[in-house]
Amino acid sequence: MSASSGSLPIRIEQDVVLARQAARQICVACKLRLIDQTKLVTAASELARNAVIYGGGGTMDWEVVEKGLRKGVRLVFADNGPGIPDVAQALTDGWSSGSGMGLGLSGSRRLVDEFELESAPGQGTRITITKWS
Repeated sequence: MSASSGSLPIRIEQDVVLARQAARQICVACKLRLIDQTKLVTAASELARNAVIYGGGGTMDWEVVEKGLRKGVRLVFADNGPGIPDVAQALTDGWSSGSGMGLGLSGSRRLVDEFELESAPGQGTRITITKWS
């Protein structure tokens, strides 16, 4: 992962593992602290899994970003699935549209420095997360 940006398809469960590995490599290349690497990789794993399970597959785009002297990693997860009818509800701790524990989106949001979710019924979902050094 020497490139400062790229894209990875997320279609099947094995792609979730590849997304985790790619996120980790990008974090290491950006010299994020181990705790920040772990947080970003955990969020990436959850969001990639959601793209497979709920979105019917999608992509993970990544880029190395800079703000002043700080460097960071930005990941964008996008799918063309059914979308999220109630984003506020989906971001509530304990709420789940499936059989999970309901910590996926809200937990992922807490693990990163920036979290943006765009979704509408029938229009898919796009989640952008950023972790800064």
